[in-house]
Amino acid sequence: MLQKFDFEKMPVVEIVNEIMVDAAKRGASDIHFDPLPEYMKVRIRIDGLLINYAEIPNTIKKNLITRIKIIAGMNITETRLPQDGAIKASLQNVNLDLRVSSIPTSEGEKMVIRILDYSMSLSGLENLGFSDKNFHKVLKMISVPNGIILVTGATGTGKSTTVYAVLQKLNREETNIITVEDPIEMDIEGINQIQVNSEIGLTFAAALRSILRQDPDIIMVGEIRDAETAKIAVRASITGHIVLSTLHTNNSLNTIERLLDMEVERYLLASSLTGIISQKLARKLCEKCRISRKTNQYEKDLFKKILNQDIDEVYIGEGCEECGNGYKGRIAIHEVLLINQEIRDAISEGISKENLREMVYKADVNTLLQDGLEKVAKGLTTFEEVLKLIELEDDDRVYGEYDLKTAIDYTNLTHQTEINESKTDIFNDINDVNENTLNQNIPTNTDNNINENVNSMNNHQNDNEPASEPIPIIFDEIDNVSI
Repeated sequence: MLQKFDFEKMPVVEIVNEIMVDAAKRGASDIHFDPLPEYMKVRIRIDGLLINYAEIPNTIKKNLITRIKIIAGMNITETRLPQDGAIKASLQNVNLDLRVSSIPTSEGEKMVIRILDYSMSLSGLENLGFSDKNFHKVLKMISVPNGIILVTGATGTGKSTTVYAVLQKLNREETNIITVEDPIEMDIEGINQIQVNSEIGLTFAAALRSILRQDPDIIMVGEIRDAETAKIAVRASITGHIVLSTLHTNNSLNTIERLLDMEVERYLLASSLTGIISQKLARKLCEKCRISRKTNQYEKDLFKKILNQDIDEVYIGEGCEECGNGYKGRIAIHEVLLINQEIRDAISEGISKENLREMVYKADVNTLLQDGLEKVAKGLTTFEEVLKLIELEDDDRVYGEYDLKTAIDYTNLTHQTEINESKTDIFNDINDVNENTLNQNIPTNTDNNINENVNSMNNHQNDNEPASEPIPIIFDEIDNVSI
């Protein structure tokens, strides 16, 4: 339902404030202002999905964009070039930390406001949704005296949240921590944070070189974006420093391959890489309206093969006033890899991708699929959510010949199948009652009439019911699946 504003009476300042505060209260990660010929459409992203929020009339569209630019420190006269800005404010007892981006389009300037929320980082590393096994791996990872630790995932998967939580854990009086970021997303007391400024030559690589002369114990690089930064970060980690950074890769194996593609020397990567934390975000089931359903045969087989568990029930969201669609919030799914000597030797020797894959997934690592299914079994998210997040090409050892979309479609049939089976049982019961009644009240020497009457009643009974279609069997078995 669209948010209503009294555009004739409310000043633009108040409208902008209300949109930002309300979006933050709803847990939105982004606010989109999309220019259209008739009006400006406002959408907010909640739990990874964009939803319509409001419609701004063209009469105040320009003033609204100008207001946002002013408080974000952007040039209000420049409409032909992309711009970036930031807003830090406290409105209606809500602390806002926002990043603003504008781009020119054929219909006018489009603006996106990113809402930064690092309450999870402040709550502690132990509250980020790691399983006990993965949490202890992370603790072991960050306790080493030197090496590079990478947090990987797509944009908006909580990488910065995890990195900041690790920094909070390592932030001690006797430790000198320096970060290089673009932008600085969270101010942390006791940590020296450097803002990259490419216009004056302060790039990630340039800042890293200078940091090494500042006697650091721990270095955090906001993101490894190029080969030069990757090489300097790796070299820094083998000279007695812990280096934390992020990378846009899907899983542990992809991360190793990406660093090698950046022409990081194999022997340096093998000796410096300590661990990789890969993560994705799945929508979390609303605790108030989730209901259980039976698992279908494909799900049973997959749980058995991947987790070695017999799971007869999982949860789905019905939707309620609290959530609207059965989901509320998001939960992280992790793959945590501690680099062992066998993997180091494999990287150094340049073995094939297939052999490296085999070594990585034999190294006591819970894959994203395994961690996701564990959270499905606990009722934290749904089977469909996990399958949508897992890239087929990254886990073809699990899916084998089965297409990912087919797997998702199959699981979506489950709930409808149960409804159809329930309806069939009801109809069968009614038919049994009808037949018994007829057999009791009609003489047995009129069998033909009985059959005609029963068929007539059954046909009449089902006049208003849709014909049940058989549910196709998509998978016979999944014996090719292996952990």
